[in-house]
Amino acid sequence: MLEIRNLVTAYGAVLALDDVSMDVPAGRITAVLGANGAGKTTLLRTVSGLVRPRAGSVQLEGRDITDAQVEDMVHRGMAHVPEGRGVIAELTIEENLRLGSLWRKDAQQEEIEEIYRTFPSLDSRRKQSAHTLSGGERQMLVVGRALLARPKVLLLDEPSLGLAPRVVAQIFGIVRDLVDRTGLAVLLVEQNAKSALSIADTGVVLNLGKVVATDEAHALAADEGLRHAFLGF
Repeated sequence: MLEIRNLVTAYGAVLALDDVSMDVPAGRITAVLGANGAGKTTLLRTVSGLVRPRAGSVQLEGRDITDAQVEDMVHRGMAHVPEGRGVIAELTIEENLRLGSLWRKDAQQEEIEEIYRTFPSLDSRRKQSAHTLSGGERQMLVVGRALLARPKVLLLDEPSLGLAPRVVAQIFGIVRDLVDRTGLAVLLVEQNAKSALSIADTGVVLNLGKVVATDEAHALAADEGLRHAFLGF
């Protein structure tokens, strides 16, 4: 679904990504792991067109999208949920959700109802202002909003940040179920490596902008040396 080849991204003289390559297949979760400063967020921002690479390429379903505009990325099937749970607090939950399908002329109420079925805690509060939501509910809302764009690839940046472990487990379980049901491709950036590997199919470990390991998630989780050196558990 998504092919990333030899990406090089820099901020001035500082290399944030140095010859990074990976595949993100449909129906699988690819987790990108590493410490702060490893280049994880820069990877998502480069893939989604928010930052331009110095070299390398990004292909979506075999089409080169390296230089595409952000709006084109959305139309072609990419949704990016950045770190920070950016809801519009003054709008209701349903108004926030509808923002995810503004560019589509064929959006249906049934699709919004499906989001409520996926995230039941949002359903009974659909007319409440988004500022009333907890951190976990806000994360559910921004993921739901992204899904209304009907993405083929979903980019998730640190969805567990600042959330209680039980909420993280709930959100990660929902993401896993979505992938299994719909064939969605997910590129998940996480500092919580243990939780990410528990739901991922494949893991990619970044360190100082370089790929230091790529393997099946269960193999990375079982590699004690790698865990202690780069993953923190």
